[in-house]
Amino acid sequence: MKTKAVRIYGVNDLRMEEFDLPELKDDEILARVISDSICMSTHKLAMQGEQHKRVRHNLKTNPVIVGHEFCGYIEKVGKKWAGKYREGSKFAIQPALNYQGTLWAPGYSYEYIGGDATYIIIPNEVMEMDCLLEYKADNFFMGSLSEPVSCIVGAFHAQYHTKAGSYVHEMGIKEGGSLALLAGVGPMGLGAIDYAIHNKRKPSRVVVTDIDDARLNRAAQLLSVEEAKKQGVELIYVNTKDLADPVAHLKELNGGNLFDDVFVFAPVKPVVEMGDRLLGHDGCLNFFAGPTDPAFSAMLNFYNVHYESHHLVGTSGGNTDDMIESLTMMADGTLNPVFMITHVGGLNAVPQTVIDLDKIPGGKKLIYTHKKMDLVAIADFAERGKTDPFYAELAKICEKHHNLWNKEAEDFVLAHAPAV
Repeated sequence: MKTKAVRIYGVNDLRMEEFDLPELKDDEILARVISDSICMSTHKLAMQGEQHKRVRHNLKTNPVIVGHEFCGYIEKVGKKWAGKYREGSKFAIQPALNYQGTLWAPGYSYEYIGGDATYIIIPNEVMEMDCLLEYKADNFFMGSLSEPVSCIVGAFHAQYHTKAGSYVHEMGIKEGGSLALLAGVGPMGLGAIDYAIHNKRKPSRVVVTDIDDARLNRAAQLLSVEEAKKQGVELIYVNTKDLADPVAHLKELNGGNLFDDVFVFAPVKPVVEMGDRLLGHDGCLNFFAGPTDPAFSAMLNFYNVHYESHHLVGTSGGNTDDMIESLTMMADGTLNPVFMITHVGGLNAVPQTVIDLDKIPGGKKLIYTHKKMDLVAIADFAERGKTDPFYAELAKICEKHHNLWNKEAEDFVLAHAPAV
């Protein structure tokens, strides 16, 4: 059957094309993608092309479908998996397969599976690694957000601490400790705040920094100090842009103490180095933001590594357990990452959006793969609606939901947006 998809052929060479999928094998599954959210990692793929670590083909001869944060329906199940998966059921995918020690992942490594497509063939290894997960919610956009949320969950689980005289790593952030989220009000930082204050293993204090008042104010509205307090967490937002000594200021906010856990959400040398300087004894620094420059480096204090037991952690994606935890917490309402979404578009908008992603403000860019729509910010729906009744109606719907994306808006798009 035919599919429409965005494939990458090289550096910043992304093309929306229609082509035939191969005949389904007994150990494969045919699926229909409904939604995909665009990740900064896909932008990095576009910048690096075949130099990206997850690419395994010559892209000029074997282009791969991009996108790895997707959700949809299972259309047809090969014989091998007929007892486990049902046609017509919804699915989400954990793209970090960890298959036979490789970095292969949908959205980077495969010709026939990726999020920015109408129809895909899910290869055997996705099922072998239990990375094809049933999705039970009544919408699709949350399914697309489950992958980025799983990256946050995995990062929190990857933190570790020790006790004097013991070599046992106690995994997770320090319960009841202090947590700093640097450059922490982008889409992933917002998700980290949400998880930090609503997860069972909580810090007592979370300090979130950025250098933009508008972003900080939006974060404080979406994830309020009052809501954190209800959960037993002190939440503090800080603009460090004009501080003469941000480390001293943040330390003062933490009762004069350094921090147990520090997350760095921007691949910026001074931010990494500030994170290092904020670490207390047995502190753990999580470098969350993956850089595009393979030579990216920063100065770390190795005196403190030796004498203060500083730890350094980096994760790239979550695992299946992280994804299941994300889906469970989203399904029961513990987490509500919809605030990550700031723009909505169709499959036609993907190539330029991926290339320009680092220059487009806001959070997640949600794509409905069967639809033809410009990429438009939710905040701009009303203005667009002055000349386009479609966006006028979307603006009304989102206004009822505090200008956040929602099921009613999704249903309207799926029913009324033109087909791609």
